[in-house]
Amino acid sequence: MSGLDLYPVSLRLLGKPVLVVGGGEVAGRRAKALLDVGAVVTVVAPEAGSGVVRLARAGLLAWQRRGYETADLDGSWLVQTATGVPAVDARVAAEAGERRIWCVNAADAGTSSAWTPAVGRVDDVTVAVNAGGDPRRAKALRDAVVLALKTGRLPLRRHRRQPGLRSGCVTLVGGGPGDAGLITVRGRQLLAEADVVVADRLGPRDLLDELDDGVRVIEVGKAPGNHLAGQDEINAILVREAHAGHLVVRLKGGDPYVLGRGGEEARFCRDHGVDVEVVPGVTSAISVPAAAGIPVTHRGAATGFSVATGHEELAELPARPDHTLVLLMGVRRLAESVAALRSRGLGPETPVAIIERGWMPDQRVTIGTLDTIATQAALLGVRNPAVIVVGDVVRLSPFAPEHFAHHPSLTSPGAHP
Repeated sequence: MSGLDLYPVSLRLLGKPVLVVGGGEVAGRRAKALLDVGAVVTVVAPEAGSGVVRLARAGLLAWQRRGYETADLDGSWLVQTATGVPAVDARVAAEAGERRIWCVNAADAGTSSAWTPAVGRVDDVTVAVNAGGDPRRAKALRDAVVLALKTGRLPLRRHRRQPGLRSGCVTLVGGGPGDAGLITVRGRQLLAEADVVVADRLGPRDLLDELDDGVRVIEVGKAPGNHLAGQDEINAILVREAHAGHLVVRLKGGDPYVLGRGGEEARFCRDHGVDVEVVPGVTSAISVPAAAGIPVTHRGAATGFSVATGHEELAELPARPDHTLVLLMGVRRLAESVAALRSRGLGPETPVAIIERGWMPDQRVTIGTLDTIATQAALLGVRNPAVIVVGDVVRLSPFAPEHFAHHPSLTSPGAHP
């Protein structure tokens, strides 16, 4: 009884009469599943459990309160027998077979002319699993496949467009700081459905290798002094591909709305009649400091933080060791940023951390002070992508020098939970 002699097929039972013989828990579950696909269900059983009773009282099925009779088969397209009495189930199955009516015999899968698989659904995808007559094994396999579909680990891309489905759209997906495990479940699922991926240089690049063979990847990454595509060109690509009927994923590092120009791209698409969905991502402004053990806020050390790109906006931000400053892609102008912060009153001993390639295998953390960090960075050859953190929270990093931890901001009463 391996199931190798089964021919898998999906039945369209909408409006078709189906007979369920038995009224117990199994019969109730099967009756409910048949009703869900639109079958006209009749249950024959002298007694019934709560599932069948509830459906009958709601007028969703007809319940004949008596034992099975051969005439009950008349007109049925499918029979489900689940009386719990093997002799009765065998009789129903045998008489259904004589009339060429498919019958699912819950008492004996080996002689059943039809099997009911473990079924799961994700959007318009139906997963049906038979496992050699072992229902618990089939359920476990079904759950595993459904989970893989929901989390984007299996290709969900449509190769045939069905009537009524939206023809083309753009999704701005925040891919997080670079580690493939830090993208959201929704973001990964949309990647599995995409026809076209417009990819940045940063973000979870490893996921591009998992795409379906037919997915086109358009590289528009920006590196210092080397932009593959300007912003106007990127906007035009998104609209062009969506108007061609494609499901377009704009895969960005971090979060698309945190210094990622996601707002510009979304507005351009909508102005040109393209539907846009935005999937937030784990922003590097918070997650990359966390990779170095630095919280951007911490009781007794900092109650707020600001994010900038390390340029002229520093003049407008708070300049205190107890207010964390996070500078994105600020390595090239590090010396100017340090000078600007010193001119605002931050002392030379204010801690600074630079985290290069956060969450990547080759991540590197450099920690110093406003007085030393520019020299350290130059000597070490620090480069973008990097996140710079300025403030007392840097003292909490396990990469910080030991004397950093012995500071009033971290040892005052109430500083730690």
